[in-house]
Amino acid sequence: MYVVGSRDLGLLFKYRHEKEFHAEDGGAGKKDSLHGANGEDLILKFPLGSILTNLTTGKVVHVLSEEKPVLLLKGGDGGFGNEHYKSSIVQAPTRTTPGYPCEEADYHIELQLLVDVGFAGFPNAGKSSLLNVLTNADAKVGAYEFTTLEPNLGAFHGYILADIPGLIEGASEGKGLGHKFLRHINRTKMIAHLISLENEDVMASYKTIRKELESHSEERTKKDEIIILTKTDIVDEATVKEAIKKLSKLKRPIFTMSIYDDASIKVFADAFVKMLRDKEKEQEK
Repeated sequence: MYVVGSRDLGLLFKYRHEKEFHAEDGGAGKKDSLHGANGEDLILKFPLGSILTNLTTGKVVHVLSEEKPVLLLKGGDGGFGNEHYKSSIVQAPTRTTPGYPCEEADYHIELQLLVDVGFAGFPNAGKSSLLNVLTNADAKVGAYEFTTLEPNLGAFHGYILADIPGLIEGASEGKGLGHKFLRHINRTKMIAHLISLENEDVMASYKTIRKELESHSEERTKKDEIIILTKTDIVDEATVKEAIKKLSKLKRPIFTMSIYDDASIKVFADAFVKMLRDKEKEQEK
């Protein structure tokens, strides 16, 4: 029995009512001294990033690849038919040996998705709204801080996007919902730093969140990062250009959009998916 990863977020629902899985039994030996056929392997699919823990041994399997199945449980070796015991003395033996038992186990499954892009930023930066627009994720949106208490997920042209709960200054020290929020970035390949143009100092907003990421884990600062300026509808064009000019010093890709402007959403979505596909091609080289 093997497990392999998939980008299908709904996979676990199919396991809700089906709790036991069995690989196919091997076949019996046949006439003319033929061995019995091997049973077909069973390959179970789980969302990428799933963690399976054997409840008896404690062994942990991480589902990290769509291409390479990971062995979960071994099937039993076949037994010996009467042909195996034939000799010059015994030409028609009746002795047989049954096959060996297969491995079996109960598993605890934890879902820690591998996220292609995680939306990070202050509360009310527009993370949930953007996720909803791009993926129809139906994430909760509100005009108050910490509307999002757990990551919301959505699929965008085959890429997994996550609305990481909002950060505040001091999150790395446990303020707000601190470590609970920051840990969700562990398995995120790229960080999309959302900055609302409500902020008069966009660079200060960027640096504050960047500092929290650095304080909690230097590994997080090595991830690819882009910047998305949100709520362009509440400021004039000159303000948008000035914000881009300030942030361009960071040498990060910068996007702008407003969820109330369909044209800006389309421009952003097209550029966003192109960037993701280009990066994927680079990694495949």
